[in-house]
Amino acid sequence: MAFVKVVKNKAYFKRYQVKSKRRRQGKTDFYARHALIHQDKNKYNTPKYRLIVRITNKDIVCQIAYARIEGDYIIASAYAHELPRYGVKLGLTNYAAAYCTGLLEGDYIIASAYAHELPRYGVKLGLTNYAAAYCTGLLLARRTLQKHKLDSIYKGTTDVTGGQFENEAVVGEKRPFRCYLDVGLARTTTGAKVFGALKGAVDGGLDIPHSTRRFPGYSQESKKFNADVHRQHIFGLHVANYMTALKEENSDLYAKQFSRFVKAGIEPTSFEALYKAAHAAIRADPSLSPKKTDAPKPKRWNKVKLARSSRKNRVQQRKTAFLKTIQAGDAE
Repeated sequence: MAFVKVVKNKAYFKRYQVKSKRRRQGKTDFYARHALIHQDKNKYNTPKYRLIVRITNKDIVCQIAYARIEGDYIIASAYAHELPRYGVKLGLTNYAAAYCTGLLEGDYIIASAYAHELPRYGVKLGLTNYAAAYCTGLLLARRTLQKHKLDSIYKGTTDVTGGQFENEAVVGEKRPFRCYLDVGLARTTTGAKVFGALKGAVDGGLDIPHSTRRFPGYSQESKKFNADVHRQHIFGLHVANYMTALKEENSDLYAKQFSRFVKAGIEPTSFEALYKAAHAAIRADPSLSPKKTDAPKPKRWNKVKLARSSRKNRVQQRKTAFLKTIQAGDAE
């Protein structure tokens, strides 16, 4: 194809059309969003639900949403900072926490879960690792199903092996809640934490199309999946193994790098039990914890109006004080 020089003349600028605002800001991939929100035409007004996973420096956010022409609607959410409530007090951003958050969850946001909810379940540190991502996904799944009264029908799996699992429809009951993973602008590399939240949501009872090719443990060379490696990430054992090795090699660096774990008294050997307890606690109570709000203190800038008796008393006091000053002057 021949090179064509762009002539930026008056006609060029008159016909120039800017890209969408969120595309210019680098916030939305509209090509991917088009595929995620467009429903089949024979399904009419049926919403197409999305499992939205966003990972920040300090938190993991999982939401169930669907799109409408006026905007997106959230139906459920889960946060990694909820995990300490279930016993996960550290590692709230790792893969295991992402799994837990996915289990909690269940564009109109119908549910959401956040890693900062995990302290409620006992996960107080490491709210952005793979284990925290799993917990957050688990939290969202259970919360969503509880909201739609499907939690007793679709319980997912409590036997966390890290392998393939699908939620199949129960005869005579509603079909499982189906949604599609929305990773936004995150890179979908093998072992990414967004897939920890997906695995947590699937194990929690949601129906999400996926394969094992992006989970930790899948080898691009041999094209085989090792479920045991994935299980280690779900329970944070890859972090525990590194902690053990670092403690043996350099105890000073270990005390510096994992100072919050040391202060909290969390040993590498207790990771699996900690996350298992968090998963059980999430399943027992995935509901959103109500915020404790203090009653607002009224601010009053004008003086309070006195009662008639108070005004009469004030006048009498002024009279008495005035008479005393006069008497003191006469005495002098």
